Amino acid sequence: MTEFDEGAGNVSAPSRVPGAPTRRELWLRRQRRRSTAIAVVSTVLTFTVVFLVVTNSSGWPKVKDMFFNAERFKEDFPKIVGYLWVDVKLFLQCAPFIVIWGMVIALCRNTRNPVLFPLRVFAAVYTDFFRGVPVILTIYLIGFGIPKLGLLEGEFHFLWFGGSWVSPYLWGPIALVLAYSAYVAEVFRAGIESVHESQRAGARSLGLSQTQTLRYVVIPQATRRVIPPLMNDFLSLQKDVALLSLIGIIEVFRRANSIKDSTANFTPIVVAAVIFLALTIPETRLVDWYTARQRKRTGGSVVA
Repeated sequence: MTEFDEGAGNVSAPSRVPGAPTRRELWLRRQRRRSTAIAVVSTVLTFTVVFLVVTNSSGWPKVKDMFFNAERFKEDFPKIVGYLWVDVKLFLQCAPFIVIWGMVIALCRNTRNPVLFPLRVFAAVYTDFFRGVPVILTIYLIGFGIPKLGLLEGEFHFLWFGGSWVSPYLWGPIALVLAYSAYVAEVFRAGIESVHESQRAGARSLGLSQTQTLRYVVIPQATRRVIPPLMNDFLSLQKDVALLSLIGIIEVFRRANSIKDSTANFTPIVVAAVIFLALTIPETRLVDWYTARQRKRTGGSVVA
């Protein structure tokens, strides 16, 4: 709708309807639709080419029978998926202790009290050692080495697991806690150091002690900032629980491997991979969603 300006004798530009999208918003929408269409077409073409190349190769029939046997998949899936709860329980058993011990190591690493300098040295040595040694070697050393010492006798019962003190269901999770706590400690330390020094100065000027400043000002801010990388670490932990099968724990991978050995077919390993994908992909999308949400809240750029 146009408006007539009697004084000037001109017709003004059409007025924009309140609430209607602007020209820039309409342009951005067209760009997003165009980008989406290009991405879909390129993805379909890429996967089509890969599929045709693989399925038309000379060794595909043998690979299909050894790795993607439909009959074996249907038969083995129920046998393997029943052990998924073991992986989940091991993860739930390790995660809280990793967070607690990782925070303790981070606080020791960031202590500024000269009296506590030995704790700072211990934390530095701890993180250097367990981040430097592969997780699989830590599992071997703890899982097989500690029980051989014969320090404890009798039986233990903790959460869902129980057995003798030399049980892999005890020392396997301990190995994961020791290894992953080093990584989580560094994440917490980075979060603590990211809190600006003015926050500490402001808290001290209000009469808070160093401990109170750390508890009520620094740690709450640091924890919110490190949640996305922590979620990624725990996503890796969920997968690395399968490494505990190397010391005798029967879970998804161990069961799939035993079926593979008895049938001389690798389809059970593919079944295990599919089960882990079904577990970790929703977790990955959750991490992506939370990271984008945090980035948007803090004013960062968001990938369209």
